[in-house]
Amino acid sequence: MAGYNDGYERTAPVGSFEPNPFHLFDMAGNVWEWVADWYGANYYDKSPERNPTGPSSGDYRVLRGGSWSDDPGSVRSAGRGRVTPSGRGDSLGFRCAQDVK
Repeated sequence: MAGYNDGYERTAPVGSFEPNPFHLFDMAGNVWEWVADWYGANYYDKSPERNPTGPSSGDYRVLRGGSWSDDPGSVRSAGRGRVTPSGRGDSLGFRCAQDVK
């Protein structure tokens, strides 16, 4: 990204920056993160308000967060992309997560 340098050539090490207001680290900007949801272009028109999980099948999986190679408008936790399940690249990654019980 022209005119910006966070000190890392590509991805930054985990926990390199302050957490967000919810005390979560690394939620956007390093790599697009694979999530379990299938992608549906119009899914949110009729989805549940809480924890929408996406359609039951599809051709693409959802990616979230944006990456080091995107413009600033794409680097946000709510950013949503799509890629085929066999998609690969140095701007794609994943996050291990668990529901709070």
